[in-house]
Amino acid sequence: MKITFLGTGPSLGTPIISCKCDVCTSSDPRDKRLRSSVMIETQGKTLIIDAGPDFRYQMLKYNPQSRLDAVLLTHAHRDHIAGLDDVRPFNFIQNKPTRIFAEKNVLEAVKKQFFYSFDEENHNKGVPKFDLRQINDTPFYIDDIKIIPIRVYHSMPMLGFRIGNFAYITDAKKIEEKELEKLKGLNVLVINALRRKKHPTHFNLSEALSMIEKLQPKKAFLTHMAHRIGKHSDLLKELPKNIKPAYDGMTIS
Repeated sequence: MKITFLGTGPSLGTPIISCKCDVCTSSDPRDKRLRSSVMIETQGKTLIIDAGPDFRYQMLKYNPQSRLDAVLLTHAHRDHIAGLDDVRPFNFIQNKPTRIFAEKNVLEAVKKQFFYSFDEENHNKGVPKFDLRQINDTPFYIDDIKIIPIRVYHSMPMLGFRIGNFAYITDAKKIEEKELEKLKGLNVLVINALRRKKHPTHFNLSEALSMIEKLQPKKAFLTHMAHRIGKHSDLLKELPKNIKPAYDGMTIS
């Protein structure tokens, strides 16, 4: 399995428009954070978790094979689904609709926001073609790849995903005990850490570190980081050796 971080930033991205803070003006490329997304290559398949506003650029930069077998959506916020229109080139290349796996309410949001894709009059025109697959919080398969959804809570119930001994959790503020059991025995955990101060709908840094300590993965990576969490280089110095801030383009094999 190969994991590529396509984006490690929050809904506004980093740098933030008009912000002149040390992080937003940093020359370190690791401080440039597109909207959060991750690419998973396993068993000859390419899966994407979330397709936000930066999806087109992320695919051009980090998916040189131009392959996309499915998109998994964690929830319906714009910074996680706004880029779905740009599956169109994959429709052309692979000559089929792109499979989208998500809960019912998220699929309904996709239908609403990309309504033109579901209009019969546009069927043969240049609109994105989606093959919508409804999931819930029970395990499912994408071809031969087993996916275990993890119920987490943001400003709404949403999903994280476990594939083998890798798990990806973004935008979470709360995870119930019965769901934590699904996250035991991980080699790699990716988890959100928005900033240092507490936030009403996201883990802050200390909450993310507490969750990592509780779950004891072999390695953990932080994502969905806002400028207020600080510079990548500073985080590296203060975090334990088995925990690192992820950065755009980072890969894990």
